Amino acid sequence: MESTTPWTLGKPTRSPFAVPSGLSGRLAGRIMLWTNRQQELLGLLDVREGEQVLEVGYGPGGLIRLLRRTPARRICGVDPSPQMRDLAARPHRAEIAAGRIDLRLGTAERTGFADAEFDCVVSVNNVAIWPDLRAGLDEMHRVTRAGGRVLIAWHGGTRPSRIARGLVLPPDRAARIEQELRGLFSAVTRHETTTLTVWSAVR
Repeated sequence: MESTTPWTLGKPTRSPFAVPSGLSGRLAGRIMLWTNRQQELLGLLDVREGEQVLEVGYGPGGLIRLLRRTPARRICGVDPSPQMRDLAARPHRAEIAAGRIDLRLGTAERTGFADAEFDCVVSVNNVAIWPDLRAGLDEMHRVTRAGGRVLIAWHGGTRPSRIARGLVLPPDRAARIEQELRGLFSAVTRHETTTLTVWSAVR
């Protein structure tokens, strides 16, 4: 299992949820699909006809399944785990072949996409395990067009699950996310859904 050093911890972690691989990674992917409820995010994303959307850290593909129901013209994603790419891609073979869905290997810091390529960029439940918060946000800024939207979500909300309660960020870590966003984007707003704390911003 690959070791990573999240910016929130400052020390390496071998959690199967960071970069899922092997049997434990498959189990982590299934747990993420079962427990991550992201339906409320669609209203905040407000995906419009013909837009291009990027998800940073798509994991097992829970949000990709919801995004395919929107009027987005193109739905892309990057994730560092080959295992998660295979799991996320499985239900969408036809749309991948047609070019509407494009799931790649990559990281928050290096997505591999072009400047100003996306109308909306979203990250759910992985910002706290990025190695470098500022580098990840810089990359999101780079690939978002002027006037485009960025959403960062992490465990929290008004009624987090018992498991998620232990993952809620301390106030200083949450404040740093907001501070870094304000240094790059405009109209930064914090929202609380049922299970997520969400920061929205405009490029």
